Amino acid sequence: MTKEYSPDRLDVKAFAQAGAHLSGHDTLLKYQRLAEEAKGLHPDLRVDWMVDGEVRTIHGMDAQIWLRIKASASLPLTCQRCLHTVDVPLEVEREFRFVADEATAEALDSDSEEDLLALSREFNLRELIEDELIMALPVVPRHDECPAEVRLASSDADFEQASAQKPNPFAALAGLHKDKPEQ
Repeated sequence: MTKEYSPDRLDVKAFAQAGAHLSGHDTLLKYQRLAEEAKGLHPDLRVDWMVDGEVRTIHGMDAQIWLRIKASASLPLTCQRCLHTVDVPLEVEREFRFVADEATAEALDSDSEEDLLALSREFNLRELIEDELIMALPVVPRHDECPAEVRLASSDADFEQASAQKPNPFAALAGLHKDKPEQ
């Protein structure tokens, strides 16, 4: 009999000990924080993910619980160059080692090269996937080549003409300085 695992309440240790595999194709709407970043949601936007659990034993150490996660999505964002929509592909592939509790994870984190998380019997895998995809978002989304011409001017001709017609307010002060008799 194979056990069913839920990504919303995953018993990480049992999952890893079974060497289990889970995958899903969720609508982006299940990932509220990620969906808030999107420009124009539609039901076809999906998050595809898969996760594998395993127990690793390293020379002389206790068995370690690991999860390997792969996730991908395409998110419509605002191009910061032309301000039109750009579809940004997101890809994440990460491994996480699980330790007994938060205190252990915090204590080992600075000395560890891998990402550490606290072991849980009701781990929310979708939250972790969402966190990783959010961290994969580009700081400045943009097209490789924008579909519309981008005006890169800082001002227009009317602005330049208006500033040329204004008298310099300090010119009057300079005139006062010249008229002052010397002592």
